[in-house]
Amino acid sequence: MLKQMQMGLRAFLLLASKIWNFICYVLRKQTRAIIQHQSVKYDILPLSPLSRHRLNLVKRKIMVLDLDETLIHSQHDGVIRNMVKPGTPTDFVLKVTIDRHPVRFFVHKRPHVDYFLDIVSHWYELVVFTASMEIYGAAVADKLDNNRGILRKRYYRQHCTCDCGSYTKDLSAITEDLSSIFILDNSPGAYRAYPGNV
Repeated sequence: MLKQMQMGLRAFLLLASKIWNFICYVLRKQTRAIIQHQSVKYDILPLSPLSRHRLNLVKRKIMVLDLDETLIHSQHDGVIRNMVKPGTPTDFVLKVTIDRHPVRFFVHKRPHVDYFLDIVSHWYELVVFTASMEIYGAAVADKLDNNRGILRKRYYRQHCTCDCGSYTKDLSAITEDLSSIFILDNSPGAYRAYPGNV
């Protein structure tokens, strides 16, 4: 009788252990999902007056930023791209008219892109240069700028050169001083004429 009670107790403890492990697994998974979509808060320390003065004396270099696949990922109606984990909520939806057809773009910002733009705009003059159509690129840049006035200079597909089926971005259209400019772009073809400015 005692042996049967011990075996029953062991079976109960084993079952309880499995249930507890399953509950812990589900809780960990839910916690990871919540943390993944939780916004990150940064403590930004202001520059000292001397540092701010010195920064204003230096001519700022130009950072050229691509949009698609560099600052954001987007997909439009009917086109599925596996650039973002399925189920990730969009940051914003754009409705634009292209060739008299309304198109919705579902846009995901890169993680921490707002913080990145806010900080680097203190150090560099920011320029958006995208091979996308202006109607789309301008709408995305407006959303990213969010009335901060940091993405004022913008270049679009009409400013690119079509070369071998891809668009090349002409940095000399932005400034003649190529030593003061660099580009962040996911596509090597976009800056192939300027390998020293990457």
